[in-house]
Amino acid sequence: MSQDPTTPSPRQIELLEAAYRYVLEHGLADLSLRPLAAAIGSSPRVLMFLFGNKDGLVRALLARARTDELAILDRLGQASHGTPIGLVPAVEQVWAWLAAEEHRRLLRLWVEAYAHSLVEPDGAWAGFARATVHDWLAVLAACQPPPERNTEAGAVRRTLALAVLRGALLDLLATGDRHRVTAAVRHQLALLPHPRGFGEHGGSRYSQNTT
Repeated sequence: MSQDPTTPSPRQIELLEAAYRYVLEHGLADLSLRPLAAAIGSSPRVLMFLFGNKDGLVRALLARARTDELAILDRLGQASHGTPIGLVPAVEQVWAWLAAEEHRRLLRLWVEAYAHSLVEPDGAWAGFARATVHDWLAVLAACQPPPERNTEAGAVRRTLALAVLRGALLDLLATGDRHRVTAAVRHQLALLPHPRGFGEHGGSRYSQNTT
């Protein structure tokens, strides 16, 4: 028997938050219930009751990580105060957040989950990579002016922007070379093609400063 996942109890929420802090520090790939339970003041039996099984717990942890991700995206969307800020300024804001040292643990967890979702498309990891791509494309689209957003060229621009962000993030996590990677992101933003007839707020300064 297990807890109904649609109505989490206060204890389930408390343990999920504790487990989330644990996996931010230790990762998800080699997660074992016994050391996790000991670290968060619970037991494997309680975790099995609350989350069904290890896959159920992993799914809950991935959903918890996605909640943090969506909160980031919501803050970006609110920053425009109802007026789209443009793709280049949006990417600048996203990269500033991604490059901050205090977010490395969350981003390493995101990369780990993304990779597992690709190589293990069934089970607990199912759909995580696809969902996160759609999440990020949606917020980048919201930052584009509607005439650009609703064109094929606009979709290509935000897809390219997301590819730049994802590749730069992997480089940064691997090397820690924030200066070099940030310069590369700025350089690519200066080269980001503009759909004919649509301007972009803030784009000019990237063409002037790529270091």
